Amino acid sequence: MRTLALRHSAAAIFAALAVAGPGMAATPLPAFTRHASIGKPEETTTLSIGSGQMVRLPEPMTDLFVADDKIADVQVRSSQMLYIFGKGAGETAVYATDKSGKVLWSSTVRVGANISSVDAMLKLAMPEAAITATTMNGIVLLTGTVAAPTDIEEAQKLVEKFVGEQTQVVNRLKSATPLQVSLHVKIAEVSREFAKQIGVNLLNRDTTGGFLFGIAQGRSFGTIGNRDISALPKVDASANYGFPAGSLSLPFDPATGQFVTGPGTAYSLSGLLSAGTSLGFAGKFLGMDLAAAIDLAENDGLVTTLAEPNLTALSGETASFLAGGEIPIPISGGLGSVSVEFKQYGVSLSFTPTVLAGGRISLRVRPEVSQLSSAGAVKLNGFTIPGISTRRAETTVELGSGQAFMIGGLMSNGQNNTVDKAPFLGDLPVLGALFRSNGFKRNETELMIVVTPYLVRPVSPNQIALPTDGYRAPTDGQRVIAGQSFDGKSGEQRAVPHTASPRTIAPPAGKQSVRDQGPSSVPDAGFSVN
Repeated sequence: MRTLALRHSAAAIFAALAVAGPGMAATPLPAFTRHASIGKPEETTTLSIGSGQMVRLPEPMTDLFVADDKIADVQVRSSQMLYIFGKGAGETAVYATDKSGKVLWSSTVRVGANISSVDAMLKLAMPEAAITATTMNGIVLLTGTVAAPTDIEEAQKLVEKFVGEQTQVVNRLKSATPLQVSLHVKIAEVSREFAKQIGVNLLNRDTTGGFLFGIAQGRSFGTIGNRDISALPKVDASANYGFPAGSLSLPFDPATGQFVTGPGTAYSLSGLLSAGTSLGFAGKFLGMDLAAAIDLAENDGLVTTLAEPNLTALSGETASFLAGGEIPIPISGGLGSVSVEFKQYGVSLSFTPTVLAGGRISLRVRPEVSQLSSAGAVKLNGFTIPGISTRRAETTVELGSGQAFMIGGLMSNGQNNTVDKAPFLGDLPVLGALFRSNGFKRNETELMIVVTPYLVRPVSPNQIALPTDGYRAPTDGQRVIAGQSFDGKSGEQRAVPHTASPRTIAPPAGKQSVRDQGPSSVPDAGFSVN
């Protein structure tokens, strides 16, 4: 056996130049210039460390070149046969030429740690996958496609255990059929608000109209003033007072049938018409004009909110949803400038699904319910900025397709009791009630969120039922005379998507491999078409 290396050919060439040196130096060079040609390796040879491969040449070789003999080396069996074997991880080039310099064989040799064993292991574990393992400088690169998204992570774990912790594994595998997850969310909220307000108003005036006194602890309810008699007709009242006819004319009130000799008192309780409940009275009492009102305001409100957003996303991707709006908020800047920033409110949902082995779904979900509120409102540069009341939940769960989980216990119970009173006077017994008002407010809110993920698969557009299927427009006679908005149904039947039954969660992957489970008799939960 012989081993040819580049140094052998180089030594022979330099020896020939040394012998013919003076003669060659005196020989004139040709007048034309030759351009060098660059040849690249035509083949790629992949070897593992310690493994080899036999190469047969079509013609006898005279020179053999190995770029880096620490990565791969050769042993020459004959002029037309050689053995190439891997020594260290990396990449090098090998050329074999004849005496005329023609390249008989050239190859880029890639040497890695147990590459052939890794390929064999992956083919045995995943026969339906097309995976290529390439090793360069201590890194194993996985490329190709696998049948399911769960096989991507499984292939990486298998290779990492096979090559050891010292070798880095770069995963660039893709799934031939990426899975999608549809998330059905129900957000139910009940909010109850109960408020009471009690206050007393008192207003009095003496009969001469010279003194006016009032106490106000409730809403403004009315006034005490003089009666307007300018619109009453004037009638001759001379006979009633013993005067000659036509000497005295007084305003006459047709409602009472009497003459009006003075303006009288006019009571107004128009303030009682505002929101809330008030008890009021007005009249003469102990020679005084008196008006009083008791403010009895009580509010009991019930608000319910139900939202059902549905979202679909690829495994590993994030999808978001918002049903609400955006409120502009002015932000003060430098030199008196004001910019506007928008804040979202309403019902929002964001989730990131990851499909695991056995039909399990790892789900990171973030539902949020927010609304504008007067509580916490601030004023900035003349603008009133409302506060935002927010209920938010964020969690990560793992469950099967078609199974639901509930987020409950999001309850809020607030109570507020206020007393407005005049100093000292409001503390008097009995009479102190005239100088104070009581306010009571209670808020109760309960929020419940139900989340159900489904594995979904695409279907043909012709298999989707639309709301307009079978609709026929009415004729002019049916629309005008009969008042019909449609002419019945065409009778065409289309397939309607239905939801499959939930699938039982498979045992953890550590106890049983996905490939050892065999075909499941229970259908995957998801959306399909009859």
